[in-house]
Amino acid sequence: MREVAQHRGSANLRAALREARSGVRSVAEGDARRLILGHDLPEPEWNVDLYAADGTFLGCVDGYWRHVAVAWEIDSREWHLSPADWEATMARHMRLTAAGVIMVHTPPSRVRREAASVLADLRGTLEMAHGRPLPPIIAVPRG
Repeated sequence: MREVAQHRGSANLRAALREARSGVRSVAEGDARRLILGHDLPEPEWNVDLYAADGTFLGCVDGYWRHVAVAWEIDSREWHLSPADWEATMARHMRLTAAGVIMVHTPPSRVRREAASVLADLRGTLEMAHGRPLPPIIAVPRG
């Protein structure tokens, strides 16, 4: 088995398997995860279902820092092209915000081209959220 894993070209496959085990479900999320891992920010949980204390489903977020109730959405344009998709995204954002989750939206292009700015935005948001009373959110990673 080890011989197979060491064949040329298997590095990409091994990286994809590591990302899948971490909960990453898209190329854009993989780029975001690699950005986080290369810097001094805690890694969020990936693809997490969030529920209100009464069990009401609020939505699934791409990344979630439960210790500060901050969600990170990697919002690619192709998922929001139709007016209905855009409206559903906005409704989910408002449900989560109303429940006390701080939402951060980043397009994949910014993750790739403006890494320093994205990291500064995330760092500032996490610092701002630290120490505030946490909302009663139930977070369940998708598995």
